[in-house]
This record gives sequence, structure tokens and C-alpha cells, in this order.
Amino acid sequence: MGKRSRRELAAEYTRRYTTEILESADLTPIVSALSNGGIAALFCVERDPEACHRSLIAQRLAEQHRVTIEHLRPW
Repeated sequence: MGKRSRRELAAEYTRRYTTEILESADLTPIVSALSNGGIAALFCVERDPEACHRSLIAQRLAEQHRVTIEHLRPW
């Protein structure tokens, strides 16, 4: 299945990305920039956030750092 035709990330991909990448990622610089009134954007070519690994980063920011996430979708 092509990247743009998927609707969600595979469970195994999500598990591995979380354990191999996110567990060791330091998101503090992003959170610090936001606490000073900054705005951050994570861009992707995927139409749906559920199909993009960046949604895993956004989810981690929301859950662990209480960052408000807004997914922008094309109309």
C-alpha cells in the first residue's frame, strides 16, 4: 500500500517508533519554546494525521506535556 493511500499507521510501526525513537526523544526544547508563547507546526504529506508518524510526536506532547494539539486537515 502506498504511503498516501493508508488511513492509519500499522500497529507494529507505531510500537517500534515509540520504543526506538520516542522513548529517547527529548521534547523539552519544543515544550520550552511553546511556553514562551511560541507556536510549532509539524508538517507531513499525509492527508490524515492518523497515517503520519508525526501524530505520535503530537500525541506524546499532549499526553506528557499537556500541549494543545490541533490537526489541520484539507477541506
